[in-house]
Parts: sequence; structure tokens; C-alpha cells
Amino acid sequence: MRLFFLITCTMIAFAANSLLTRLAVETGHIDPNSFALIRVLAGAITLGGIVLIRGGRIRLFAPARVLGASSLAAYMVGFSLAYLTLDAGLGALILFGVVQMTMFAYGSVTGTQPTSRQLGGATLAFAGLLVALWPGEGGQSDPTGAAFMIMAGLGWAAYTISGRTSRDPLAATSANFILCLPLLTIMLIGFVTHASVLGWALAIVCGGITSGLGYALWYLVLPQLQGSIAAIVQLSVPNIALLGGALFLGETITPMIVLATILVIAGIAIAITSRSSQAGRT
Repeated sequence: MRLFFLITCTMIAFAANSLLTRLAVETGHIDPNSFALIRVLAGAITLGGIVLIRGGRIRLFAPARVLGASSLAAYMVGFSLAYLTLDAGLGALILFGVVQMTMFAYGSVTGTQPTSRQLGGATLAFAGLLVALWPGEGGQSDPTGAAFMIMAGLGWAAYTISGRTSRDPLAATSANFILCLPLLTIMLIGFVTHASVLGWALAIVCGGITSGLGYALWYLVLPQLQGSIAAIVQLSVPNIALLGGALFLGETITPMIVLATILVIAGIAIAITSRSSQAGRT
């Protein structure tokens, strides 16, 4: 039950990132590049402060930091630039679809091949995403935006993989954010344009709370999950974001969204229970 609660909180935090980004960027309060930079800066300050207050140690030059910081930067850059031209729903579909496929591929290569039941659950959950997020205007997407979102998906999958061996999730996430900041600055500083007070506030909340603390929590639960299950669980995030959009942004929930939510939850349940059912047979 504790693991389920932690996973739920983590997925809600991930969905909140999408809602905060939409609220800030799509309304013109801040440009995507400024949002990404402030988001990482806020995350680095918040997490670094918590670690220091607790008397912990931030190891900036550990071997795992190379993959952690670079993959986080790839995710941030790809995510920000993709939404300059890409529909939000299709972008989420591409992002989590790429994450899922990458995690399954990694599991197969490293010898933890997903079971048929996990594959079936993933297929059902992915079908739910197709129902919920397939664009209603013909399915046309900008190829450049799609490429950037694929980059973001690969970055997030790599970040997830690098976090599975972390012994101190909070310190590891803090170090990743700190090292990610100069990388992002080099990549994006020439493309920032504007940021209002509200834009700054939304980026700070997104970086310090739903990103920084949310990613630290994700690093905490990752060692307790199989790689394939970690990929499937994340498929719930777009549906949570859709429901949150209806509650907080006035978006309409259609029967198709309800159907999609049921499919995704059912798929995740099938995949997660596969491990316990296998244990019962041994």
C-alpha cells in the first residue's frame, strides 16, 4: 500500500508539471526556454537546500551524474522546444510512448525481458492513450516538434534508468539538477525572450516542487519496480493531466476520455500484478 501511495504521488507530480507548463507557456506568461531554465534553477536550489539542511552530501562528480544530468538536460530541452510547434496531446503521446518502448528495449537487452502479461498490459494502456490523445484534427504533427519530443522521451527514459541504482535519491536528484543547469544555460540562453511575474512563479513551483521533489520521489520508488513496470506506470500521467485540466483549467471531459482512463488503469493493473502472480506460482 505504501508503494502504491508513493507511485500515485509521483505520477500526480509528473502530471502537474504538464499542467503548470501549459498554464504558463500556452497563455503567454513566459517563453518555453525561460520556463525550462527557471524550472531547473528552482529545482536545484530547493533540492540542494534540503540536502544541506539534512546534513547530507551532494556528490557532483560521481560517475552516475554524467548520465543523470545529461539525460535530464535532454528531456528539458526537447520538452520545451517540442511545444513550440507540437499539439500538447500528441506531444504527451509521443513522450510516454518513447519512454515505454525504450524501457522495454533496455529491459530486453539487460536480461529482464517483460512477460507476455506485462506486454499485454502495456498494449492495453497504450491503446488507452491513443484514444485519449489522438489529435482530433486529422493527426497532423510538425516533424520538428515530434523529433524534439522523441529526444525528450529518450532523455527521460535514460534518466529513469540511471536512477535505479541511486542509494540517496534526494542527493542524486539535487546533483543532477545542479549539473543540468549549466548545460541548459549553454543550450537555451540565446533563445529566451520574455517572462512575467506569474510566469516566474509557475516555473518556480514546477521546478522546486513538482519536478525536483517529484523526481526525488521517483528515484526513491524506482529500486522497488521492475524496469518494464516503471515504464508502464508512467503511461498514467497523460490521463491524470487530462483529468487535472478538466478540474483546474476548465477543459471538457468527454466519454472518449473516460474510456481511455479505464483502459490505461486496467493496463497498468494487469502489468503490475504480473509479478505478484508469478511469485505465487513459484
